[in-house]
Amino acid sequence: MRCIIFIFIGISILASCSKVEITGHIDSAPEIFPDYKEVTVPANIVSLNFSYLGDGPAMLIVGDRHIRAKNGLFRFPARLWKSLMSKERIEMTVVTCTNGEWKSYRPFNIYVSQDKIDPYLVFRLIPPGYQGWKNMGIYKRNLESYSRKAIITNYISGENCMNCHSFANRDPSRMILHSRAAFSGTLLSIDSRTVKLDTKTDSTVSPFVYPYWHPSGKFIAFSVNSTKQVFLNHDPNRVEVFDTASDVIVYDVENNTVIASETTKSPEHFETFPTFSPDGKWLYFCTSKAVDNMPEDYRKVRYGLVRTPFDEEKGIPGDTLEVVYDAPADSMSVSFPRISPDGNYLAFTLHGYGNFSVWHKDADIRIMSLKDGTIIDSSRLNSDDVESYHCWSSNSRWLVFSSRRDDGLFTKPYISHIDADGNASKPFLMPQKNPIKFYRNLMFSYNIPELVSGNVKLSKGKINHSLRKSEITHVQYLGNKAVNHQ
Repeated sequence: MRCIIFIFIGISILASCSKVEITGHIDSAPEIFPDYKEVTVPANIVSLNFSYLGDGPAMLIVGDRHIRAKNGLFRFPARLWKSLMSKERIEMTVVTCTNGEWKSYRPFNIYVSQDKIDPYLVFRLIPPGYQGWKNMGIYKRNLESYSRKAIITNYISGENCMNCHSFANRDPSRMILHSRAAFSGTLLSIDSRTVKLDTKTDSTVSPFVYPYWHPSGKFIAFSVNSTKQVFLNHDPNRVEVFDTASDVIVYDVENNTVIASETTKSPEHFETFPTFSPDGKWLYFCTSKAVDNMPEDYRKVRYGLVRTPFDEEKGIPGDTLEVVYDAPADSMSVSFPRISPDGNYLAFTLHGYGNFSVWHKDADIRIMSLKDGTIIDSSRLNSDDVESYHCWSSNSRWLVFSSRRDDGLFTKPYISHIDADGNASKPFLMPQKNPIKFYRNLMFSYNIPELVSGNVKLSKGKINHSLRKSEITHVQYLGNKAVNHQ
């Protein structure tokens, strides 16, 4: 008898709210997840489904269309979303039913930019462990749909660690990634031709670590790092990763050689996180005075941003350094410098010390104008938690970055529009078919989000075969000798 009563009550409630006649207003914005209120999105993005977090039945009014929430979730039909993406501004109103009365929240807008974003995002999904890497994978996500597929998972490669995937000018046919532990080596893939490299030499402190391709595709700048890790019991930053030595070198793709100079490989300094300018004429990197007493003095390590000329004909970094941003002068530190493809803006992560900002709660993203060196207000990008790794779209109008703002534990990819003056829009979380179900059940972090211009076609089988069975090729260290290119 009780079940019948409960079913009858449920039917009565639904019936009482079946007719949508708005008779009242709520003078506040609706609480929704993800928070897509007042965001700017690219016209080619898949629909931004979201959930109403309040109580009771809810409906979304978009123009003359009414979308009823199912378990709080609003889903946009594909045809409707496509038509909405042709507009400049979409006004949305959430209405909810309480005691048989429909009331509307304050409407909000989603703005549409015709600046398209690159169609694919490549990232690593990694569990929250600090020393293990079981169930790790590198994935590609189509931003124009909800399709996600694995490029490679360590389930088929001995449950090893794989990291630092990188692409030449967002070209999906030219990529590298590192394989650690079992089947260790650096996998270089160009037009589906793969080679496994042994990148440790007698003259470098480690195998290749953090990469960045030269725009010509002929060179890749890497850092080589002797890295340590400590765990902190009484610090908001749970884990600290630091270098005891590091340098920046340049790998010559065509000749399989490693080149360095005294400006990028100095025993008195830690050098890391290289990046090339879009015209290929400058090599940027982060540098700090070396600190001997580590880890005790890890908070004293602060990196500034410098650049040196790069000789593309010889593939050699210059012999002079120019300070781009003197963060240590303000008792701050820089990591992850990235220049927009149009050459106008430099994005970097700024935090209190060290270089491994992915666990630093004070880490924020800053944008510098390379025309005059001014720092542009980028407060819209940042939160009270970690913002760290980031990348630019091909047209320089979008910045994708990882953030822990949602729960403080797992990094997730956020996307922001950057206008021609370098101003950032409110970031939005990467869309999912059912975002609240997907993200709240996700026990992995998105690591190194990289935009690419098309589908990565290199197969899992070919990567696995290359890692397991390919003959390894040893790189040759040349110091700062010149290499002639024909």
